Amino acid sequence: MPVMDLKRYFDTDVRGAKKEMAEHLGITQTWLALLIARLRQPSPMLAIAIEDATGGLVTRQELRPDLYRAASPVRAP
Repeated sequence: MPVMDLKRYFDTDVRGAKKEMAEHLGITQTWLALLIARLRQPSPMLAIAIEDATGGLVTRQELRPDLYRAASPVRAP
């Protein structure tokens, strides 16, 4: 599954998707726009909620790399 940022996620989405997403997350459309523009960072809980709402297309690691590290592949001994 390809990982993307919020901007790319909404580039391919239908009209009204941002409003619906903001309502689902319990945030304003303005706050979502700031997150999409990367002018603000989501809280840790909001990053997880966005990951869930996007079906994992936008990951918490993408949204908050300062808090969540990408999973390292497990190497065989």
